[in-house]
Amino acid sequence: MKAIVRTRFGGPEVLGIADRPVPAVKPGCVLIRVRAFGLNRAELYMRRGLWGDVAEVSGIECAGSVVLDATGTLREGQTVVALMGGMGRTIDGSYAEYVLVPATNVVPVESGLDWEHLAALPEAYAVAWTCLHRNLEVRAGQLLVVRGGTSSLGQAAIDIACQLGVEVIASSRRPEGKAMLRSRGAAHAVTNADELCAAPDWPGGKVDAVLDLIGNRTVLDSMRATRRGGRVCLAGFLGGLAPLADFDPLSQMPSGVHLSFFGSFNFGTANFALSDVPMQQIVDFESSGLYRGKPAHVFGLSEVPIAHALMERNEAVGKCVVLL
Repeated sequence: MKAIVRTRFGGPEVLGIADRPVPAVKPGCVLIRVRAFGLNRAELYMRRGLWGDVAEVSGIECAGSVVLDATGTLREGQTVVALMGGMGRTIDGSYAEYVLVPATNVVPVESGLDWEHLAALPEAYAVAWTCLHRNLEVRAGQLLVVRGGTSSLGQAAIDIACQLGVEVIASSRRPEGKAMLRSRGAAHAVTNADELCAAPDWPGGKVDAVLDLIGNRTVLDSMRATRRGGRVCLAGFLGGLAPLADFDPLSQMPSGVHLSFFGSFNFGTANFALSDVPMQQIVDFESSGLYRGKPAHVFGLSEVPIAHALMERNEAVGKCVVLL
């Protein structure tokens, strides 16, 4: 099979097409013929070597068809999406024509969407759904900030929140991104700032919840913008991986605001079963137009280095997908 293999840690130029054997089926796993896969910022960090020793074949999600299910649950040819389960980290990932994934991280779906459209959904919408429904527990009529709204995960969160009847304030680091955020359904669009409440176009007051996709450097300010009893969920690292320096919860965290974290590497574990996410409903909402998760860019397999470079320049403004 053809696969994108990392020859060493470094820039996009370390990625190239190579021949690899089709993975041998193991107990508890599903062999998938990959039809398309989404690209994620996590894979940039893996490629650079910033997340330690990881698999030579990256990729944490895909859409495709079942070749063989060792558990006997899924039939040959069935359409599935898959995410995480060690893909790209401890096992070879989805940057390939075939991938072997733990059955706990494979979900069957029925869909008339094109492969590239379907492949744009799993990671972004599963994470956004979990953050909004589980960590933040948002409800209709509440006020939610999506910090980093022009990212693929941010756009997915706006879709889900608006469908729930939540009023959304979304942020962009570029002024020109504000028009796109409003077109997605955000009631308010603000330019990223060190202080949310001091940002231009901030509607005033404090909010019920913040989904912070920027990372450690903004999370304390996100908490300061949240009302007593409100919630903040940290679920991204658009602003980098640097830890908080001299973090002192006693003096820096506002009282009564709840802070949590969600990482998609938890999907497939006992506490975060992927079956908890209504993937079929997400696909149906996308098909009906309630969600708008169509990829911003579609590449061929040989163009993965070009896609990585685009993402590294922060110019993607939405989901990048590779169609095989």
